[in-house]
Amino acid sequence: MDNIINYFETIPSLHRSIILVGGIAFFWLLEGFLPLFQFEYKKWQHALPNFFFTLTTVVVNFGLAFLLLKTADWVKANDFGIINWLPEMPLWLYAFLGVLFLDFFGAYLAHLVEHKTKILWMVHLVHHTDHKVDTTTANRHHPIESVIRFVFTLFGVFIVGTPIALVFLYQSLSLIATQFGHANIKMNRKLDKALSYVIVSPDMHKVHHHNVLPYTDSNYGNIFSIWDRLFGTFMSLDRDTIVYGVDTFPDEKTNSNVKDLLKQPFHKYRKPTTHNKH
Repeated sequence: MDNIINYFETIPSLHRSIILVGGIAFFWLLEGFLPLFQFEYKKWQHALPNFFFTLTTVVVNFGLAFLLLKTADWVKANDFGIINWLPEMPLWLYAFLGVLFLDFFGAYLAHLVEHKTKILWMVHLVHHTDHKVDTTTANRHHPIESVIRFVFTLFGVFIVGTPIALVFLYQSLSLIATQFGHANIKMNRKLDKALSYVIVSPDMHKVHHHNVLPYTDSNYGNIFSIWDRLFGTFMSLDRDTIVYGVDTFPDEKTNSNVKDLLKQPFHKYRKPTTHNKH
């Protein structure tokens, strides 16, 4: 465990880039062998706007990374934060709790607030208006949302008290988890369900991308599924009945154009339609 912490404390930017690109490449190939849905699309053409927003997400996070470093160094120096106030524990447990709580603040809570706040929902909409969800959808976030997510993560680092090694470990795991959860892969149903008791499985997250309420407002987690189960936001739905997108923004051509997507947060507020549960 010491070696892992030491590695992530000084992880080179190149290695972080390899995790991003390698994850996309791995799940991209896996989608070709085990597709959940047989999309009729040109995969590269679909991926281009998503790659654009992946790039803007990287730029935002890289540009603001010094704030994470400063905050992580401060909480470590001042022994501040939840995991530093707990009784002494093994390093593996310290690291696990750090990642677990960062997942709550940086992913679950941020995601929940985006869905419950009108103005933030319109920013988050860019992520939901992908009509063919695959692993490239994972980082399809408007630049404004990238800033919002960063602020929640920064707040999490401060409250949880995570040193920079755990921050980088969390970000790496979060990246792989979101690529896995969005990947258009068909897993064994029993295996997927078993995984969903611990982590966010593909079938679990796909429910969140269903185009109508109440499913759109469920399954907010990214790495761990405990938060959805604990706070009552977990929902299940037969994956074969899922329809991607948002029913109040149905134009797939517009939702595939970078220029239109950049303007999407400034449209009039429209929430998905509420349908009765199946």
